[in-house]
Amino acid sequence: MRTIERLFKKGALLAATLAVALGASTRMAAQTPADWEKMDGDVVLYMANDLGRNGYYEQKPVAELMGRVAEVKDPEFIIAAGDIHHFEGVASVNDPLWMTNYELIYSHPELMLDWNPILGNHEYRGNTQAVLDYSKVSRRWAMPGRYYTRTVNEDGTTVRVVFIDTTPLIDKYRQESDKYPDAAKQDNAAQLEWLDKTLSQAKEDWVIVVGHHPIYADTEKDDIERRDLQRQLLPIFRKHGNVDIYACGHIHNFQHIRMPGDDIDYVVNTSGSLARTVKPTEGTVFCAGTEGFSVISATKSQLNMYMLDKTGKAIHTVTRNK
Repeated sequence: MRTIERLFKKGALLAATLAVALGASTRMAAQTPADWEKMDGDVVLYMANDLGRNGYYEQKPVAELMGRVAEVKDPEFIIAAGDIHHFEGVASVNDPLWMTNYELIYSHPELMLDWNPILGNHEYRGNTQAVLDYSKVSRRWAMPGRYYTRTVNEDGTTVRVVFIDTTPLIDKYRQESDKYPDAAKQDNAAQLEWLDKTLSQAKEDWVIVVGHHPIYADTEKDDIERRDLQRQLLPIFRKHGNVDIYACGHIHNFQHIRMPGDDIDYVVNTSGSLARTVKPTEGTVFCAGTEGFSVISATKSQLNMYMLDKTGKAIHTVTRNK
């Protein structure tokens, strides 16, 4: 009996030691404010998407991490690249999901700044106009349209972010009017004409186009989603040759893709709440199935997009140089 008791105590001690070691390992892996300070630039932006899970899974911890990082590297604004609300969008500007998915989750004082959103496919399941109208309710929800552009000029470094509405550009969403009632109502020709004109006038140091859906990515989602965007967006991008990064969400993992003969960096930003597994595909430079968000940092000569996992570690950096 004593032998069994001694073995049990040794096993418990070993388990406790292992738990401490694992905890220490996690803390060592996490970045510190000194590490975040190195993500320096004249212009700093954050990107987050695929968020709305009422704070569950990793949403609240990632939201808190965003606030802690912002204490060190405060962004000009936050790019919110769609699917702020899972699963059926919102019904109105008074929908409780605004509180449980957004206001009460991203409550850190350093996150009380402009959030520039776009619509994701889950927003299109609900009242898309309510998402735009929420700009009249929340002082930090800054959404002037379904597609729009914003420029920043800090210390002579200029960045243009072009926000586009990708759901109606994909035929399958337009055809499923029972599930996505507003998708087929949108004027794709008008949006593409606007995009063409906007890029023709973009003379900033760096140009980032943000949509919810990927142009290239490893995903189990329908190939038609990417083919529709390739068909409609790539000719415009190639015509002007000034897009540095196309950044999106939708796939719930980190991906960085460079295609042969194409100078654009295609970036999938991961979910801020629940990630999915991922594997390399054609053009993959990096991929990882972990929750997190991204920090975009720009100087006159360099653009960096840091992929931060849920511990705050920059696990990959997309870098472009002039």
